[in-house]
Parts: sequence; C-alpha cells; structure tokens
Amino acid sequence: MLRRFAVLLLGLCALATTAGAQTAKGATSHRYAPPRTPWGDPDLQGTYTNKYELNTPFERPKEFDGRRMEDVTAAELAVIVRRRQAQAVERPDGPAAFMPFRDVFELARGSRAWFVVDPPDGKIPPLRRDAEDRATPADASIFAVNERWPLSGSIAGGPFGGPEDFSLYDRCITRGLPGAMVPHVQGNSYEIVQAPGFVAIRYELMHETRIIPLDRTPHVGAAIRLDMGDARGHWERDTLVVETRNFRERSTYRNARAATLGLVERFTRTAPDRIEWAVTVDDPATWTRAWTFTVPLTANNQERILEFACHEGNYALPHMLEAERAGER
Repeated sequence: MLRRFAVLLLGLCALATTAGAQTAKGATSHRYAPPRTPWGDPDLQGTYTNKYELNTPFERPKEFDGRRMEDVTAAELAVIVRRRQAQAVERPDGPAAFMPFRDVFELARGSRAWFVVDPPDGKIPPLRRDAEDRATPADASIFAVNERWPLSGSIAGGPFGGPEDFSLYDRCITRGLPGAMVPHVQGNSYEIVQAPGFVAIRYELMHETRIIPLDRTPHVGAAIRLDMGDARGHWERDTLVVETRNFRERSTYRNARAATLGLVERFTRTAPDRIEWAVTVDDPATWTRAWTFTVPLTANNQERILEFACHEGNYALPHMLEAERAGER
C-alpha cells in the first residue's frame, strides 16, 4: 500500500511539473480563481495603483519595431524599467523639482513595455481623414476646453479671457474616461467597492466616483451626456465588463466624437494583488478601427485615496486671470 501511495504521489508531482512547464511556455493557461463576495460575484475590492507604469510608453517604442509585447523577455523588461527609473530621477524637470507630489520613485516595479495591444503593432490606428483637423496630443482630453480651443489653459499658455478658457483639468472638473485611470504625475490611487448589483470606482484625481449598475438596464437616453459617460456592467466568468457611452463633447477621450464614442473596459483579477484593466476604444467617426490598451492595477492598501481638494486650493486660476488683466492694463 505504501509503495502504491509513493508511486501515485510521484505521478502527481510529475503531472504538476509538466502542467507548470506548459503554462510557462504558453501551451496552456492557468486561470486565477478570485475570491467571492458574500453574494457570489468575483471580488475586485480594494485600493489599487498604476503609478509603477508612469513612464511606460503608450504605444510600442521604435526599438521594438516588428515585435509583439509577448516577445519581450523578462530580462529585457528588467533592463527597460531600470532605465526608466534612472531617467525619471536624473531629468532636470524630474523628482528633484517636483518631489512633493510626483509618483516617479518606483518605476523599477513596472511590468509593461508599452500599453497598446491591439492592433498587434502596438500603434493607435490612423485617424479618419475628416478627424485629422481635431487631432490632439495623447493627454489632451484633460487639457481640452472645447472645439474652439482644442488645447488651451495653463498648459498651452492661454488665452486667459475667463474661466471658460481654462481646461477641464485646470478647473478641477474631470480627467474624463479612460483618462482618469491612465498613469499621471500624481493621484494614481483608485478604490473599487462592490455591492449587490453595483460596482463603484473612486478616482483620487479628480475626486470622481463612477457608479456602474450590473442589472443590464438600458443606457440613458441620448440627450443625457456625462463627462465620465453612462456605464453599464456585467460579468463574463470572472471578468467585469463595463460598456460606457453618452459622453459629453468637452471631455471625450483624445477628442473623439461624443455621439459615436464607445468604451468597453474589462477588469480581470489575475492574482491576489493584481487586476488587468483593458480598454477598447471604438469611435468610427475618429479612428479607422477600434483599438485596445491594457494597464495593470496593483493592490496597494497602504496608499488609500486622499481627498483631492483641487477647487479649494486652486489659487493658480484666479492668479493667472489677474496677471492677464494686469498685462492688458
């Protein structure tokens, strides 16, 4: 009996070793089983950060031309993130100048070579020809004011005629979606809270909270427009899928069209301390095809969300207006 048990044990160990090797080679995949809430949903709750990816390029860098993200080895990635850390610390305009609030000291924990995963070349698809005249830089959704001033406010040096000339970021209104969870120089903490039939996501910057119903009720009517859009969620196995539309023109991502922009987010807990956040951006009035980027969210309950009292401390805005009036006089 003891001999049979030993043989069985060796066989199970060999099977486990083979399965592990296959997983490492990508032949098979191991699906992490997340914990469950008391009502049975996958439990995503906690405080997360993506500050470790602050200097990660959004699109595939030229040095990786012809390669896919999965082709980048762990050794290569380790060299890359160490280089990003050194560059961030050594920059003249880096942490030495902005130490009180810049999240740049832990880039060596980064885990991505770049963010865009579809198309496979790691590049955002071309703009439609009729959308080229409203193209704006990568983070313009947090700097844009309106179509009259696509890029304005303190970032673009004016004009400073009145508060309306400042960006939504300057005015402490919103970073929009998905910009609210793209790594930034500060405020990279996010809290996920769940209740039966709902998921809520709190963003430290700009002190916004999204309430996502899970009951598959229809989206609100087209006449209702929101800076963070109108979200509806559902579960696909262990993945939370959130579909958002009904954006406001002033805060659409990368200056897309509010009437045609749709976002599909997927939140998948892949480890006890990790959520994979994937976003598919689809606007046929702006890009030639839909595209997807992914950003990892790392559990960090030691850095819980703090109050971002932006309006209360936003003395720069009236000061810039005062300086402009003084200049006019």
